[in-house]
Amino acid sequence: MIRLAYPSIEDDAFESIQNILISGQLVQGKTVSEFEKQVAQYVGAEFGIAVTNCTSALFLTLKSLNLQTGNKIIVPAFSWPATANVVVLCGAEPVFIDIDPKTYNIDIRKLEEKLALFQNENSVKAIIPVHSFGRMAEMSQIIDLSERFKVPVIEDAACALGAYSFGKFAGTLGLAGCFSFHPRKSITTGEGGMIVTNDGSLARRLKILRNHGLDPESKTPDFVEAGHNMRLTELQAALGVSQMKNLENKLRIRIKLSSQYNDLFKESILEIPDLTEDRKHIFQSYVVLLPSLIAKERPKIINKLKDNNIEATIGTYHIPLTSYFKKRNNFKKGDFPITDDVFGRAVALPFHEKISLEQQNEVADRFLNILNGYDL
Repeated sequence: MIRLAYPSIEDDAFESIQNILISGQLVQGKTVSEFEKQVAQYVGAEFGIAVTNCTSALFLTLKSLNLQTGNKIIVPAFSWPATANVVVLCGAEPVFIDIDPKTYNIDIRKLEEKLALFQNENSVKAIIPVHSFGRMAEMSQIIDLSERFKVPVIEDAACALGAYSFGKFAGTLGLAGCFSFHPRKSITTGEGGMIVTNDGSLARRLKILRNHGLDPESKTPDFVEAGHNMRLTELQAALGVSQMKNLENKLRIRIKLSSQYNDLFKESILEIPDLTEDRKHIFQSYVVLLPSLIAKERPKIINKLKDNNIEATIGTYHIPLTSYFKKRNNFKKGDFPITDDVFGRAVALPFHEKISLEQQNEVADRFLNILNGYDL
């Protein structure tokens, strides 16, 4: 089976993890602090706050805004459900925006329209742009809108550690940025997440919220509010520190692999992702779009790929049409037409640093052979 994803683990990680086990200090120690420092320094942020996963990162950042019933948070319709779930879990209402058909990121024009619609009632408390599959959203325009409408930006940079635009890294353009270290990401800690910010008071509040409400600056233990247990372990941090040493090389490999896939598919009936020279896109996943005429065949096509020993899956989710949000808000097909189209056609192919050019050729050959069986 040519795997969809496969994390590459450096040799020094095994010794580092063994040393952590021997030390007996397994949670929230100096290795977590080192990992926080490395990630923050890499992206150019002042503070890094490690947490259990990116969902926790988004949740705690929203909690820090002290949201009230009736508050609204803007999110794209096309993303992993966690982007919207955290809004509901914080007691606010997600406001979905359709996406751009080329980038799969939030549509700037529709974002502006929605901000203007709610401007007088002052109910929108944050914008959460998602950097889909490792390609940054149009952050310069989003920040302009943020400043104009006085609404903070929290970047869902789960897929985008290392992506940048206009000289700034993903996660550093808004109030805070949230990263994931899931095994399909550029670096992994198994599970794990990180918030980066330049706001010192926000960083302190996030540290309080992730650790039962314990004030990290108090000379004696003092629990100053009701917090959560969303700490990262030293074992995960040791793996993260090891992974960070090789991040740039990992990204170079991913960009090369995406270019090779594009060469293999450029004359095909598939729609392939855009490549940009300034490395906005670091390719957490390699996602193509099927022709519209066979979109309904996608489940069969994915199963046929698996029958050919190729692991594939959908791109990501149409959140408003998941059962929970569809029932909750009475969403229907047609409410978000671009998301309808992209969601229905997107296929993620095997993509990780271990995949060989020979395997990529095999994926392309078998995929295109399957597609040739349809009358287009």
